[in-house]
Amino acid sequence: MTTEEKLQHFLDFCMEDARTRSAKMLDEYTAALEKTFTEHQEDAKRRAGQQVAMESERIEREINKRLSLEQISMKREFGKKQDELKDKLFVELKDKLAGFMETPEYTKLLEKQIQEAKELAGKEFITIYIDPADEEKINKLALHNSADIRVSEYSFMGGTRAVIPSRHILIDNSFQTKLAEAKHEFRFDVKDLLGGTAND
Repeated sequence: MTTEEKLQHFLDFCMEDARTRSAKMLDEYTAALEKTFTEHQEDAKRRAGQQVAMESERIEREINKRLSLEQISMKREFGKKQDELKDKLFVELKDKLAGFMETPEYTKLLEKQIQEAKELAGKEFITIYIDPADEEKINKLALHNSADIRVSEYSFMGGTRAVIPSRHILIDNSFQTKLAEAKHEFRFDVKDLLGGTAND
């Protein structure tokens, strides 16, 4: 059973248990009041009826309060689990990117990013930076692209960064930035995780 299925099962169990306890409490209280009704006159019946209504509301409020607290607790736990899963997912993604950086396709991607940056700069001076891990590619990249390509002092996990000083433009195609943006924007679809039963 997956974590999501366990969470759904726990939610179903809590809801059913609350309903059962609510029904039992109401049944017991109603039975006691019905016995009282038979022992009193009409005025006592009227007062007992008012008491039933008030107590039922109180019990319902109490049940709703408990359910709300349980739901808040479950949402916190679910949010924590989502964060754990997201962190794990992005660790795996970093590993895949590291593997990708060893392929010829990665070199092609660098060349494409460099070409696009040069096109954006037009005739303006542009400096293109590659990650220190790609230092051995600098001669090939510079030769193929006839550009001012330098090795960055700081690692940005691959990709390229470029600066067009005259236009105050930074072109950031680094994997570090792309991963940070993806992680920031990433959201689990709660309906999918809970089998389409979650309430928005």
